[in-house]
Amino acid sequence: MAVHSISRSLFHLHRSKNLTTTAESYWNLLQKNPSEKNLEKTLSETSKNLDASSVEKVLQKSSLDRSLALRFFIWAGQQSNYRHSRLMYSKASEFLKISQYPETLTHILDDYKRDMSWVSVKTFKVIFNLCQEAKLAELALGFLKRMGEFNCRPDTASYNVLIRLFAEKNDMGFAEGLMREMRMIGLYPDMITCVAMIKGFCNVGRLEDARWVFDEMPKWGCLRNVVVYSALLEGFCKGQRMEMGIELLSEMEKKSEGGSGCECAPNVVTYTTLIQSFCEKGRAKEAVEVLDRMGKHGCVPNRVTVCTLLDGLCKEGYVEDAHKVIDRIVGEGSLSSSQCYSSMVVSLLRLRSVGEAENLVRRMLAGGVRPDGLASSTLVKEVCLDGRSLDGFSWYYEIEKDCLSAVDSDVYSVLLAGLCEQDHLVEAATLIDVMVERGIRLRAPYVNRIVEHLKKTGENDLVLRLRSIGG
Repeated sequence: MAVHSISRSLFHLHRSKNLTTTAESYWNLLQKNPSEKNLEKTLSETSKNLDASSVEKVLQKSSLDRSLALRFFIWAGQQSNYRHSRLMYSKASEFLKISQYPETLTHILDDYKRDMSWVSVKTFKVIFNLCQEAKLAELALGFLKRMGEFNCRPDTASYNVLIRLFAEKNDMGFAEGLMREMRMIGLYPDMITCVAMIKGFCNVGRLEDARWVFDEMPKWGCLRNVVVYSALLEGFCKGQRMEMGIELLSEMEKKSEGGSGCECAPNVVTYTTLIQSFCEKGRAKEAVEVLDRMGKHGCVPNRVTVCTLLDGLCKEGYVEDAHKVIDRIVGEGSLSSSQCYSSMVVSLLRLRSVGEAENLVRRMLAGGVRPDGLASSTLVKEVCLDGRSLDGFSWYYEIEKDCLSAVDSDVYSVLLAGLCEQDHLVEAATLIDVMVERGIRLRAPYVNRIVEHLKKTGENDLVLRLRSIGG
């Protein structure tokens, strides 16, 4: 076993050294040729392997020369054997400080033109993606207009970046103009274009325009799948056009019947979006009807679906209906009794119905159903915040006696503070013993309150025991 462990360690050490060597080689090459007209050609001729780790290590040196690091990053993004991930663009934007120094991108493009460097659409795509990461819509638009200087013709992917940027800014007038410009030069919107436009129109309340884009998609050769339907459905819900949302759901269900149109079959996210919207608008009974439709179309609710629905029902006072939903969900085998009832406990506690939540937990425990960690922790915390720390300790003991670590470590601080301040020192000592045994530290906001109270009551031994775990 030791031999295998050593071998793995040597392998990782060797790989780490290789990555460092590769990155150093690239960086040294950049420094030797900072003004060389054919820098990209020189980089391409190196025999070193290019991968994400090496790219990141070069980016980490950007504080030494931001322009060189940027030029390397743009070159790397055009290589056939490597492709920047979205995470890498995020890291590049951070290391290169694109948001703070957007002119760096302009300068690099000017350098390309001055040096007569070979620039392609791929070059611009890397620059556009950096603009997208830094939310630089106007700058990206300027670069789009400059593509002709390098004999480059923008493609759909280039326009998509700009359309998405302006849509995220809620500047749908500009986004529309870009889409019209696409069509004028013979480009058709694709799925990415359509989703960006639909989301953008919905965000500014132009639901009819969003529906128009949706309806036009087949003419542009775009298949309307569940992603597109869900984007439009979410927009209808946000715009409080629930009836339009239901109509769209019916359309999805109809297309998916009999195995046809499976690309747009509603999924759990689709149904949950509608359920959430009905609940937010105080129409929980109608949300239950959406749950009924889920079952009829073979879609299984998840924990988020159930939590959302139980929240809505409890908030509107339909506690009995919430119990019926749980019985149904458990009976169908979608979720366990513990998951469903724990969610209801949390819902009741959010509504400050602490007594009702306690009664539910009593029934759960009596029936052999244990509340999960979130329900347990929230219950103990809320009871303590209600000024009943001794009851909180009783719940803690009842829940933890057969299930270690059911209560979140943060709750120990709340519980101990309450016990100390209400002079329940025997229970406080018991809790401190558990904390010491498990290495649970006090949370910063509670340290001074607890220690000061223990010192005032002469419980210096308890203070020392807390300090033994850094409390």
